[in-house]
Amino acid sequence: MAEALDPTAWGATPYDALLLLSFGGPEGPEDVVPFLENVTRGRGIPRERLKEVGQHYFLFGGVSPINGQNRELLEALRTDFAGHGLDLPVYWGNRNWAPYLTDTLREMVKDGRRRIAVLCTSAYASYSGCRQYRENLADALAALEAEGLQVPVVDKLRHYFNHPGFVEPMIDGVLRSLAELPEDVREGAHLAFTTHSIPVSAADTSGAPEAHGDGGAYVAEHLDVAALIHAAVRERTGVDHAWRLVYQSRSGAPHIPWLEPDICDHLEAEHAAGVPAVVMVPIGFVSDHMEVLYDLDTEATAKAAELGLPVRRSPTVGSDPRFAAAVRELVLERAAVERGEQPARCVLGSLGASHDVCPVGCCPARAPRPAAAGS
Repeated sequence: MAEALDPTAWGATPYDALLLLSFGGPEGPEDVVPFLENVTRGRGIPRERLKEVGQHYFLFGGVSPINGQNRELLEALRTDFAGHGLDLPVYWGNRNWAPYLTDTLREMVKDGRRRIAVLCTSAYASYSGCRQYRENLADALAALEAEGLQVPVVDKLRHYFNHPGFVEPMIDGVLRSLAELPEDVREGAHLAFTTHSIPVSAADTSGAPEAHGDGGAYVAEHLDVAALIHAAVRERTGVDHAWRLVYQSRSGAPHIPWLEPDICDHLEAEHAAGVPAVVMVPIGFVSDHMEVLYDLDTEATAKAAELGLPVRRSPTVGSDPRFAAAVRELVLERAAVERGEQPARCVLGSLGASHDVCPVGCCPARAPRPAAAGS
């Protein structure tokens, strides 16, 4: 029988800290190229090309909003934990910019933290959204070991794409965005659920091995969330809006197949088909970082204006209190599992709760590398 989760009983035992692990982003013009060098290290991309890529950041003063949003989420988590009697310190580290993951883990070890739960700011299965974070964790732990420090145990929390605390804020955001559209186009509005495009080969091998093929877990999980939001909007408005999962932010070589259709191509196609309005719903992103701010709010919105197509972009989850509560539930759930209990799993949709521990062959890289927090 599943057991209720009570933070006042065992707390988060055996965990003594939570690590918020994110991508990172520049916080000024002078940071942009060094940040992009971190992101693309090992790919041999010339510095001049990175300056061209960095134009997106320079449009916004060289500042990515992701770090500020992570600070807000950090505060929301601490507030939620304290308000529910969960005495668990929360730290923050990034893969590609300060505060760097290795520095944060070093600080945690020096603070006496020995068993760490890790929340990644990526809700879905994929190499870049899961396995790469685990590889970065392995690199950081190896660096601590090389320094002679005690290496902590790190456990990555399960994918939370279908947790109510992640889905419900997005439902409310779509309802608000629909209400902002002119009344004469609202009922016919199309819902374009957007996420980051990735190579088709990476999508097909995302998730556990049994999920591989035809988009893998990456596409299946996004489709499940899109269907959940669409059904909730239909129930609350009485309108059955047409919808599709589309992609954005492609960055790969032109000859390599990536997931399609692109959001701008999709807007053109929907406009040509006579759709009167579109709500862009960025279900693939936890917060309004640069790929939302530029690819949707700037580029896609400009494309819609060029077409004369009314559009709205619904918000991401960000630091919504319901998401902070979801993180608390995920920590308590995993802690209970580690104590040998069978906790209730908070999930919506048809796919059920994701695995706690990534199995062998989950979201494989092209070149095998050590990865922490897995089988």
